[in-house]
Amino acid sequence: MNPTLRRLPQLIIGLIIFGAGLGLVVQGSNGQGPWTVLHEGLSNHSPLTIGTATVATGVAVLIATLAMRVRIGVGTLLNIALIGPATDIVIWLVDRPDGAAARAVLTIAGPILVALGSGLYLGVHLGPGPRDGLMTGLHDRGASIRTSRFAIEAAAFTAGVVLGGTVGWGTIWWLVFIGPGVQWMLPHFDRGPVGRP
Repeated sequence: MNPTLRRLPQLIIGLIIFGAGLGLVVQGSNGQGPWTVLHEGLSNHSPLTIGTATVATGVAVLIATLAMRVRIGVGTLLNIALIGPATDIVIWLVDRPDGAAARAVLTIAGPILVALGSGLYLGVHLGPGPRDGLMTGLHDRGASIRTSRFAIEAAAFTAGVVLGGTVGWGTIWWLVFIGPGVQWMLPHFDRGPVGRP
């Protein structure tokens, strides 16, 4: 079987889990990560749901990434296609709890699922997400990875705050956990470059 096809189930499962984690964070209502703050802000001022705003910004970032001649893959395209709908489905299925304790559980669990999903989809090496591709494009033009990541997420977060996205202690939890969480998850699911069984 084609190596890419063998890796597709892990990629798809990872992206769905990623989107599910975003949906839980939204329903926790205690603040979310920079991009979801932006997507919620966009949904507050348009007919878009949070999920479709995720897709729309993914497409916009992909266009910028392609303009920088960053190489993409099937993982890049499926990232745009699956995460947003998975987020919307979870928001639809999971009611926003009334109790603070239940909302806290969703807020804490969301980034853990996002880290798991990231480890799964990044581990197949089938192309970066569009936002990671933009970071790579900026890095190729002389900016450090750290600076590129910070600048992109700071811009998304600032725009989201202006548009009324939810910020709170969950945002701090996201920022503290997500980097180490992905770093811990990735080795468990990393299958190496495509071409290796």
